[in-house]
Amino acid sequence: MLSHISLGVRDLARSVSFYDAVLAPLGQLQVWSSEKGVGYGAPGGPDRLALFHRPDTHPAGAGFHLAIFAPSEDAVRAFHAAALAQGGSDEGAPGPRPQYGESYFAAFVLDPDGHKLEVKVQR
Repeated sequence: MLSHISLGVRDLARSVSFYDAVLAPLGQLQVWSSEKGVGYGAPGGPDRLALFHRPDTHPAGAGFHLAIFAPSEDAVRAFHAAALAQGGSDEGAPGPRPQYGESYFAAFVLDPDGHKLEVKVQR
């Protein structure tokens, strides 16, 4: 249903460093870049996530988060570790989430601008 999602970021260079690091374990990379933004997706594919420099941006309110599929539990762990190393904030360590499903394994972080991200794999 969704084509892509765009997020405003206050510091594009800082956000690019963050997203380069956290999306790599998920097999996602930059598929385009310009002075105003960067797009991420699968190699050779279209962008699924775009970041645009917006100095006055604010994260979406309570209840919103961006959920991204991971290929494995190790990728979820690598995403979480990279997020914390790049200045993200922990919102839920990698682990099972039985309240969401018997085979649900996820981690939650805030990016440097406060956007809430979930990375999950369903076993």
